[in-house]
Amino acid sequence: MRIVAVGDILMHQDVQRSGREAEAGLAGLWADVEPLLRGADLAFANLETPLAPRSGQPGRPFLFNGPAALPAALRASGFRILATANNHAYDQGPAGVVETLDRLEAEQLVPVGSGRTRPEAEAARVVEVRGMKVAFLGFTDLFNLNLNRKPSEPWVCPLDPAGAARAVREARTRADAVVVSLHWGTEYSHEPTARQRQVAALLAEAGADLILGHHPHVLQPVEVLATGGRRTLVAFSMGNFISNQDRVYRADQESAAAGDSRDGVAVQCRLVKQRLADGSQRVVLEQPHCEPLWTLNNWREVQSGRARRREIRVTPVNAALAAARAAGPEEQGTLLQTLELRRERAREVLGGTCLN
Repeated sequence: MRIVAVGDILMHQDVQRSGREAEAGLAGLWADVEPLLRGADLAFANLETPLAPRSGQPGRPFLFNGPAALPAALRASGFRILATANNHAYDQGPAGVVETLDRLEAEQLVPVGSGRTRPEAEAARVVEVRGMKVAFLGFTDLFNLNLNRKPSEPWVCPLDPAGAARAVREARTRADAVVVSLHWGTEYSHEPTARQRQVAALLAEAGADLILGHHPHVLQPVEVLATGGRRTLVAFSMGNFISNQDRVYRADQESAAAGDSRDGVAVQCRLVKQRLADGSQRVVLEQPHCEPLWTLNNWREVQSGRARRREIRVTPVNAALAAARAAGPEEQGTLLQTLELRRERAREVLGGTCLN
């Protein structure tokens, strides 16, 4: 079974405007990545916004609210699993948590890490694909506003390392593989904190097969931990998938670091069930791979009047590089330079674990 995971879906106001103005709607924002998503058995992202147009207030800076059309666009593009435990989960209050869950589940999307009650939020979500049961758990180490009150009310799972390890061990009794979503780390830092590394080692030892990290809004390393004869793939931060961050960046005028929040990665792997000589079965992790992503953003063109329609779009770097090299010099502009620089930046940060 093949899994693809990407980072933060940030529905900034300009991102929503770009979705409204795109011919394909919101799904057009990541249409270039859709073949990758739809080619997976399970595609994951961190949904860094409530979806509460009915119960919440219009989104504004640092207090998000996504559009009602987003769940259908995500589902149509191939997404299936969405992390809902993050520091923006309560941006629209407890009612926003519930409305978000309702809207996702109406599109047969699987939310991970929040619930209408504490038991629902903490329960592993088990998805069966290709005869394999995969359990998903989600936790956040950060809250902008923590409104967890009673177990019978809406809940967003905080990260308690010992409790998370117990949840992983319990999930392994009901599933062939366990995937853990973690909202953690330091914003805009490429280095995992000591806590991130300690938690990753603890959850790997408890039986996690895949750890998917998000929150820093920039890339962090992707590593494989070997524990007790098993391998655990750890993506400490997958960066932003879609956002309006670093919109003024120009590769020909600024340092590579000035564009870091437009970098993302699609982390891919296969989970393979094997039958051993004694008749027992185990799941092993195979073929880890990272596909660098880059968010194209025409903010400068709109500001200068060279473009009227706002365009923010995610593209796979390697495929975009091939297309840019095939184009004539008059069509390339700074795009070729930008993509080459971003690919090298991603390779530098992610490490060589799963980059070809």
